[in-house]
Amino acid sequence: MKRLNFILLYSLIVFIFISCNSINTKKSKTALKDEIAVTEKSFETAVKKNGIADAFVAFADDNAVIIRGNDSLIKGKEGIKSFYQQSRYINASVSWKPDFIDVSDDGKLGYTYGKYEWIIIDSLSNKANIYKGIFHTVWKKQSDGSWKYVWD
Repeated sequence: MKRLNFILLYSLIVFIFISCNSINTKKSKTALKDEIAVTEKSFETAVKKNGIADAFVAFADDNAVIIRGNDSLIKGKEGIKSFYQQSRYINASVSWKPDFIDVSDDGKLGYTYGKYEWIIIDSLSNKANIYKGIFHTVWKKQSDGSWKYVWD
């Protein structure tokens, strides 16, 4: 009888532990989404404060890739920096806000999408050209706990 009570008690403890662990997983997934939201906002703030090229490099994973246009993949931090150091981006500005954020079940990858707006000043006419669209960013959790984009 003592053995049966021990088995039942042990089974109950294991069941409670597993149940609590599932609840914590859901909370941690929500927390991870919040981390990505904060990272997106910090990224946008860094663009305004430090410039487009520096911010896009600072928030990039070492293997990041960005797509610009229909046929241009820019790979790695050096490529990204070089791309955004073009004269057309020197006086440009960009703003965006994610409409949706999700994270993988293992918490290692996340993604966002939403609307963006680029304002690029034409150097000859001084006219502001506004480009609006939808962005999609894939984020990767780094070993230090930060998030860096791997695809933009």
